Amino acid sequence: MNIKKIVYSSALIFAFGVSSLTFAVDKIDADDFVDDASAKGIAEVENAKLALEKSTSADVKAFAKKIIADHSASNVELAAIASKKNLDVADDAELMASAKKLILEQRDGQSFDEAYANNQVEAHKEAIELFQRAAASNDAELAAFAKKNLPGLQHHLQLAKELAAAHDGK
Repeated sequence: MNIKKIVYSSALIFAFGVSSLTFAVDKIDADDFVDDASAKGIAEVENAKLALEKSTSADVKAFAKKIIADHSASNVELAAIASKKNLDVADDAELMASAKKLILEQRDGQSFDEAYANNQVEAHKEAIELFQRAAASNDAELAAFAKKNLPGLQHHLQLAKELAAAHDGK
């Protein structure tokens, strides 16, 4: 094989790989995103309020306050976008989030802090995946909303991981 064929073949493989990556992100419909994101947002705020009540740790309470502030603002913004598009936002946290909350309600003190921190790691992983799918949406306004909020969710995940490490088995 001469050098031109190798370069050409490599370019084709690269181009195919890049185009495949473009379509690798699974998009989500606007109404599904609004419903899921609003339910998760409500659940985050409610679980954080519970953490403020039950936790004895200053770091858990500080994290919960940040979650309440950030997710409340995001929830308001999402509701405004949804209203313009005649899409319904969740008025109640989804069943899975409710089940997680019930588990958290059964715990007190350090056991609660550990459960809350671990729950936040998983919840933010799920939220990041959801927002990544929405960022690839054909709905420009929702895609922009998702892209704008992804860095905050990634920051929350990092904080949640640090919180989980600090309260692991304590």
